[in-house]
Amino acid sequence: MNNNEFEMIGKKVSLRLITRDDTDLIVKWRNNDRIRNNFVYREFFTKEIHENWLITKVDTGKVVQMIICENSRDNRPVGSVYLRYDDDNSKIAEYGIFIGEDDAVGKGYGNETASLTVEYAKNKLGLDKLMLRVFSYNKIAQKSYEHAGFRKSGELPMVVCSDGQKSDMILMELVL
Repeated sequence: MNNNEFEMIGKKVSLRLITRDDTDLIVKWRNNDRIRNNFVYREFFTKEIHENWLITKVDTGKVVQMIICENSRDNRPVGSVYLRYDDDNSKIAEYGIFIGEDDAVGKGYGNETASLTVEYAKNKLGLDKLMLRVFSYNKIAQKSYEHAGFRKSGELPMVVCSDGQKSDMILMELVL
């Protein structure tokens, strides 16, 4: 893959826009219990669900989604990051990320992706603020978000997940 195809290039990872060719990877990653348990939507993920997301969110410009590629291994895709625009304000977006490949966890890819995405949101998209929701038990993710500059802005007690489980969530935001 040539560097012109990347939106952002870091030391460890580079980010490129998602394509339909990434569907099988996204479905595989979203069905990994480690990932599924950190989403409110925990149902078995299908190709049709992802294709609907692409059609209704990515293709319409409501979401900018990128694939995280591992620089040291020929730009192997290892995860995904997205910015979903607030319906009321196109200058605010929700940040979401997951590292899909188990052997890519704990290598600092999430930290670097967060920093690259914040830079992208500010300088290339002209956003004013990013926000996110994270389960209170996901301390590793919270630390990564804080590293990128996010700060706690509120709490969502006992959020009901699609599988019926309830867990507290923390709201975080970053003014760009």
